[in-house]
Amino acid sequence: MVNLDDPLIYRKLDSSGMLDHLHQFPGQCQLAWERVLQFALPPEYSSVDKVVILGMGGSAIGGDMVRRLALEESRAAVWVHRDCGLPPFVDRNTLVIASSYSGNTEETLSGFTASLKTPAKKLVLTTGGKLGELAQKEGVPTFVIDYQAPPRAAFAHSFIPMLGIFQRLGLLRDKSADLKEALTTLNKLARDLIETTPVVSNPAKQLATKLWGHVVVIYGAEMLSEVARRWKTQLNENSKTMAFFELFSELNHNAVLGYEFPPEVKEKVFMVLLHSARFNPRIQLRYEVTAQLLAKAQIKHELVEALGTGALAQMMSPLLFGDYVSFYLAILNQIDPTPVASIDLIKKYLAQFTSKTAEG
Repeated sequence: MVNLDDPLIYRKLDSSGMLDHLHQFPGQCQLAWERVLQFALPPEYSSVDKVVILGMGGSAIGGDMVRRLALEESRAAVWVHRDCGLPPFVDRNTLVIASSYSGNTEETLSGFTASLKTPAKKLVLTTGGKLGELAQKEGVPTFVIDYQAPPRAAFAHSFIPMLGIFQRLGLLRDKSADLKEALTTLNKLARDLIETTPVVSNPAKQLATKLWGHVVVIYGAEMLSEVARRWKTQLNENSKTMAFFELFSELNHNAVLGYEFPPEVKEKVFMVLLHSARFNPRIQLRYEVTAQLLAKAQIKHELVEALGTGALAQMMSPLLFGDYVSFYLAILNQIDPTPVASIDLIKKYLAQFTSKTAEG
């Protein structure tokens, strides 16, 4: 097995610099927050009662997390749309936010193009591309992402701007204090996860070592539901490993019955249970009994506890932890975490069949 305490292994395998993005994450969150507070928003956007966030992959996960926070306190219904076109309820009281780091995401372009035919309010988050060009042509307010990275490593610049936009539109309460606490938590956690912290003291290296060679299933609940999805996608994209996610309470109504067969698969599965002290007491009980069932079935599993006090810190701390785990697992798999050859192949294949329908 690769020695995760050998600094040379990172220079050899991480040739595209994913580790640098992990190092910069707390600071990039702060920069994104400062920028969005200066971003000009039309005053009439405050009248919306629905928000539809268009996005895929790393550009959608920020919307997922804002939607979760909005469930706790917002008067507006929030929908994250991972598909072509638009849901039929979009109207003049809807804000459509198109989030695409590259600006060339097929599904997001389709939805945004469709939104131009509606009276909905529109807003764009992107570095440019076709989406940026179209937004400029149509006079749509655009938050330009000024950070060069793979989309999944630019999470700070998709989530934090949306958080600030929701706050400024009155859809969320002031998040300044919550973000300050979250960043303090992240900076402290990062010291434990950084590559110079040895395996014996580094929980991310330890968990990556346990996950090596396994199919990974992430369990989450409530505000950690979206974080569970993020873990799954980061393990897919960075580690190039099979990973899936399930959510409480639903998994207690079906997934727990799948622990029996096929018996030979149980040796190759590892469950990660993302947990928060903020969970509803009934959810806490579900975690306890599910862990008992996993132990009885002799399925390897581990609890990952969210850090911090507020909901924002408790969402962002396990997210950063998962990003580091996926990075170290990539190193154990002896691959560069950045390239996504299979996704590039799919895009190249689809490009052969580009049509007005595909473009939206």
